[in-house]
Amino acid sequence: MTTPAGEPFSEATGEAVQTSVMAWRLVMAIADAVRRQQQRQKGKEEALPPADQAVKETAAEVKNLVPADISTALMDAADWPQMAQQLMALRTAGVDLSGFLPRVGDIAVTVRDAVAANSARVAREGTGEWERMLRETLPAGPVREAILSSPTWPDIAATMARLDERNVDVRQILASAHDEGVGVDQAVARVLAADSATATSRDAKLSYGPLTTGLDIPKNLDLGDRARALRQLAISPGENERFGRWVMEAMPGREREATALLTNRQWPLIAAQMAKMESEGKPVREHLTRLMGDTSWEKGPGPQLGSRLVQAVNDALRRPVGDASAAPVSTAAARSQSVTLGPTKRQAGKSAAAEEPGVAPHRQQSGPAPTHGRTR
Repeated sequence: MTTPAGEPFSEATGEAVQTSVMAWRLVMAIADAVRRQQQRQKGKEEALPPADQAVKETAAEVKNLVPADISTALMDAADWPQMAQQLMALRTAGVDLSGFLPRVGDIAVTVRDAVAANSARVAREGTGEWERMLRETLPAGPVREAILSSPTWPDIAATMARLDERNVDVRQILASAHDEGVGVDQAVARVLAADSATATSRDAKLSYGPLTTGLDIPKNLDLGDRARALRQLAISPGENERFGRWVMEAMPGREREATALLTNRQWPLIAAQMAKMESEGKPVREHLTRLMGDTSWEKGPGPQLGSRLVQAVNDALRRPVGDASAAPVSTAAARSQSVTLGPTKRQAGKSAAAEEPGVAPHRQQSGPAPTHGRTR
């Protein structure tokens, strides 16, 4: 039907469908990253199947299980052969496409309808802090680590930025994609005869205590691999460099001591605490100035200087601004007075914590974080 408003309406509808295809790409990229990560850890990563074969074998399922406008847009896209390869690889790895495709289709429909309902497009907010958004939205675990360690992470982040520009709730998509990623992780693990329940690592157990209170610590934390530990805690190289610079600035003339802190095995946990404070708007650098106000960390054996500084920084970061009391707490004393729980426990809330004094919020529950609107 032709009306004066027909052409603009058609353009808006087309934009909504194309945006839903972008959401589809994001979910597929995350699912494929999880598949690769699971197989790579077992030394059995499989290459993508031939594009022609993948298109032939997946087209019918996509047409039957995905809404017509979205499936048509998918197959008309220049990168459809690549998406078909990803779908076929997932099926070969053990994912049931008859259940997976409708769920991803629902995500795409939600995005399509959200864009169609917003005729006015808002200016882009934020500065591309997508790693921060991942930390705030997704719990620590195989999905988040797979995303950040994937070679396609820059493409995933770019897709998130484009969706954000179109007023799409990226956090909600990430939460939904996380569920699918967990499903992919478990399906691939079953095919690889792996135990889908990740054992708690020694680092995660030993890190338990005042140093990790309130932090989102993955069960398989690996502090022996600095780069991986920072990825697991969603600390970007740029953030890690910035936090290290702040420490150096807070300890003028003490480069040797600052270096002992920055090279300590537990530094990634301190960086995670700084990132958490920064996201909450707390003055991290002001807290760090306490390191030179109380230098009791200097006392003790030289080889343990880094560990003493870790405890001193943790104390300096956690005490409220203006509180000049309390010297840095020793590791042994802190652990003897701290009630800790396993990595899958989560503080129910401030009120619940008040009623149950034995609960410590060491990490978030291993499900998608509650979704909110776009925040900065």
